[in-house]
Amino acid sequence: MSPGQTFIVIGLGKSGSGAARLLSRRGAHVVVLDENPAATLPPGLSGVELKAGPFPPEFWKGATAVVVSPGVPLSKPELVAARAAGADVYGEIELAFRTLPKGAGPLLGITGTNGKSTTTALLGELVKQHVPRTFVGGNLGTAFTLAYEDPTEAPYAQHVIELSSFQLEGVKDARFHGAAILNLTPDHLDRYPNQEAYGLAKTRIFEGQQPGDFAVINADDPDVVMMSRRAKVPVYAFTLDGQRTNPGFAGLVVGSGEKFIFTFGAPSVFTVTNRALRGAHNLQNAMAAAMMARLGGIPDAAIQRGLDSFPGLAHRLEFVRERGGVEWINDSKATNVDSSLVALKALAGNVLLIAGGKGKGAPYAPLVDAARGKVKAVLTIGKDAPLIAAAFAGVCPIHDCGTIEKAVSQAAEISTRGDVVLLSPACASYDQFDHFEHRGDVFKALVNSLGERPSRD
Repeated sequence: MSPGQTFIVIGLGKSGSGAARLLSRRGAHVVVLDENPAATLPPGLSGVELKAGPFPPEFWKGATAVVVSPGVPLSKPELVAARAAGADVYGEIELAFRTLPKGAGPLLGITGTNGKSTTTALLGELVKQHVPRTFVGGNLGTAFTLAYEDPTEAPYAQHVIELSSFQLEGVKDARFHGAAILNLTPDHLDRYPNQEAYGLAKTRIFEGQQPGDFAVINADDPDVVMMSRRAKVPVYAFTLDGQRTNPGFAGLVVGSGEKFIFTFGAPSVFTVTNRALRGAHNLQNAMAAAMMARLGGIPDAAIQRGLDSFPGLAHRLEFVRERGGVEWINDSKATNVDSSLVALKALAGNVLLIAGGKGKGAPYAPLVDAARGKVKAVLTIGKDAPLIAAAFAGVCPIHDCGTIEKAVSQAAEISTRGDVVLLSPACASYDQFDHFEHRGDVFKALVNSLGERPSRD
């Protein structure tokens, strides 16, 4: 891009603001369009023009390009009209790619319905063990457009990018040296007509790949295997099925228990004993991250160090503390029943489950089934407490706590050595908290404020 060119940015928010900031720092004339009539520019966007409300007619005229935030679908009639008129319309990930400085290292991209944030953060940890100057961001953390907010900053040697389907819709030429698709389950069907269209958006991660690049997929997910046929590069796969062979794959990694084995290249066995990566779902995440790292040139020793040192993500099966032989875990990110099921499956048993909040209408029966023989008691909080209590009636003791403060106090009183107190609400947080992070932070503060006590048998 050249200074003085005009760019239209559609939508504010993290990505749109990042795109506007990047462009303005490079001397472009930036016009932000946001349909919210009350929209205001965030701090640090001086010199950027904001037009709030309905899009002006032919808003794209005279602009070098139209950069679209992920939250705005490219199927929006105004954007369809812009493309039909010949406007260059793309997303903020594409903008970040097009403005990478000379000498910037390759991109490793992660997408999927579940686990992509953990896998992205873990891959960043593995890569940084060998290449300290690595950017980690995208849909997770820092927007990719802010990787080089300062145009004089030295280039990163590696880039690890989490990608949502919304972000991938706007990709044109962006090249991911390594591209991973972890899984596909129904999601965002308010934006896509069906799951096939949703999956097709994710396959755009393969579009810009060139000879020498690679793809990593989940061999246990039939939809993902089908999607991988769109890749034009060697496809490597991971599996939890020890009987699976690798026809059609360039290589296979097999996981079981607390280890996984590379069956191609130099045979290697990696162990996953880090409690931030407990559970079969995290073993899959670890395999995906290790494959991306190794195929990207990271040595085995650095990969194992990263697997051992990874601190985990806040509010996702996050270890808080051990007190008197009782482990306390914050899984506030579990805002639906399916997410809480994953948490229960990851734990061995003796669980005191804190659940409740603003429910989403899904039945709690699957959670009850998973809890049999594993959950010692349920401590209910929030708006859906009566529904959860009714679902668990006769299965285990139920404590009607109402608030998270009372739940923590009650759990501290009734727990004994070997128990696990798990906050995994299976509900949204908005009845009592600003968001799930707020709920998790309150839980952690309460747990850490508990005094020490002798182990209780």
